[in-house]
Amino acid sequence: MALELVRYVDLPEHAGRGGFDHGAVHRRRRRLYVAHTANDALDVIDCKAQVYLHSIPGLTGVAGALVADDRDLIFTSNRGENTVGIFSPSNEAALVRVAVGIRPNGLAFDPADGLLLVAHVGDPALPGSHTVSIVDVVTHTRIADVAVGGRTRWAVFDRETGDFLVNIADPPQIAVVEASATARVAKVYPIPAAGPHGLALDPATGRLWCACDGKALVCLDARSGEIRSTHDLSGVPDVVVFNPNPGHVYVAIGDPGVVEVFQAWPLRRLETVLTEPGAHTIALDEAHNTVYAFLPQTHRAAVLTDHW
Repeated sequence: MALELVRYVDLPEHAGRGGFDHGAVHRRRRRLYVAHTANDALDVIDCKAQVYLHSIPGLTGVAGALVADDRDLIFTSNRGENTVGIFSPSNEAALVRVAVGIRPNGLAFDPADGLLLVAHVGDPALPGSHTVSIVDVVTHTRIADVAVGGRTRWAVFDRETGDFLVNIADPPQIAVVEASATARVAKVYPIPAAGPHGLALDPATGRLWCACDGKALVCLDARSGEIRSTHDLSGVPDVVVFNPNPGHVYVAIGDPGVVEVFQAWPLRRLETVLTEPGAHTIALDEAHNTVYAFLPQTHRAAVLTDHW
């Protein structure tokens, strides 16, 4: 057994529809920030004490949270108001909103240049709304907009190449976007499964894991796009996370409500851990080999330790 349930952390009850979405851990501060979409808020968990601290309200339709440890910043994608939020954990009240495209979702950050990529879900009724934006987090300005081939999902930044990698649902592909003020799609990688969704990168090896709606986990080379291997999943996935300490990949699947644990390379399933129906999102405290699964029916986080 790799993942062991050690406790639950109670979170605020849902005020509306939507449950939880993406979360991320600030390693130095040992705080977890998770999008509580149903409450238009970001919930904050103390990862040392394993308790809920408070919520940051007023983030309409918040869908994503991303931590930049290097810059001591937190980013949110606020799908209901077409903005991203930027703040320091030491001064949450000073949160700044920057207007971006239609229905922002995926986030990725280039810490060297202070550039945030924002991937938009868009609106099929509005031509040209499938885009990504580049935001300068120092000046709080949107400096570039780039058209992509379809609805975006999650995104990551590759420090080795200086490129952003963005999942596109249809056509199934990964767009490679240059991290610059004159950003462009440099190339695309076709994905051999429907609906690329979650995305995780091992920067040390360049391996990239793409969790697809077609119930497949695809491993490819982030620098060439070469498909290395694929593995069936038990359901439609959302978030995928890579933990380099044990070399494990975790995939959250809302229906039936499990986390599937894989050996990263060669890719093989190690176990399937029950969570709760609808639990489609997870976050990783890498330094302590702890996975948080967010449970929408009981509005809490399951805390699981990887005993690799």
